[in-house]
Amino acid sequence: MTSSPPPAPGLDQDVDLYLGHLAAERGLAANTLEAYALDLGRVSAYLREQGVTAWSQVDALHLVGYLAHASRQWLSARTRARRLSAARGLCKFLHQEGLLRDDPLATLEGPGLPDGLPHFLSRAEVERLLAAPDFDSDLGARDQALLELMYAAGLRVSEALGLEVGDVQFQVGLLCVRGKGSKERLVPVHQKALDVLRAYLEGPRSRLLGLGRRDEVFLNRKGGRLSRMGLWKILRKYFVLAGLPPTVTPHTLRHTFATHLLEGGADLRSVQDPPEAPPPGIGAPWTSSPPTSTPTSTL
Repeated sequence: MTSSPPPAPGLDQDVDLYLGHLAAERGLAANTLEAYALDLGRVSAYLREQGVTAWSQVDALHLVGYLAHASRQWLSARTRARRLSAARGLCKFLHQEGLLRDDPLATLEGPGLPDGLPHFLSRAEVERLLAAPDFDSDLGARDQALLELMYAAGLRVSEALGLEVGDVQFQVGLLCVRGKGSKERLVPVHQKALDVLRAYLEGPRSRLLGLGRRDEVFLNRKGGRLSRMGLWKILRKYFVLAGLPPTVTPHTLRHTFATHLLEGGADLRSVQDPPEAPPPGIGAPWTSSPPTSTPTSTL
């Protein structure tokens, strides 16, 4: 019989501090404070099970994991929304007090979303989105590879923009991704996404690049680096073509990636903190621009 994780003082102390603030500054009634305490206690218990010992370790994917867990426990949408709201309020308070450098749950804000819950795409919606680009054009091939990788690897916008050709390890099915703070991590990618990426690299990207030389995987129509706004416009175009709700954002793909992994039985820690990158020298065979000819079978 496994025992429950021991209490994490950092989690509980911050909850108590927030409850004290709600009582003193906002004058909430005792029964309301008790409801806040219960909701935050449930979230804290889940975080402890994931090895989290302080709110400074929490980010949006922890709450995505909690919401998926709560859904499997048949908690109502109203209850899930209330607990998300309580956690969001706590983190906002800790950030304002200087106890957190950033507000980790700010990205879960979703104006107009039902019950205040972050929006996740269903598997049918993902299939429509991935089928939306025109695969026969160079830009369509680029867009298909972009959508496939952002969903299959849970890439942030900045990570997709910063991905370089040398970061793709076709032999072992991994991407070397540079995330927040320039920390590198290895992300496994399924074969379909790799096949789409390979097809883009072998022809369309080379044609977009022309005589230029760049390391970034995703280029604009002139062969330069794709901008953040350019990427957002690409995604918005296909969100509309796929008939997705107007509330869908680029971050929705990352939430969807995490939710589908968790629904499939993945450990949140494997979603939250994938293995770090290997030492230099273990990488993809294309260290800068891919060859214009067909790669060898070692790929």
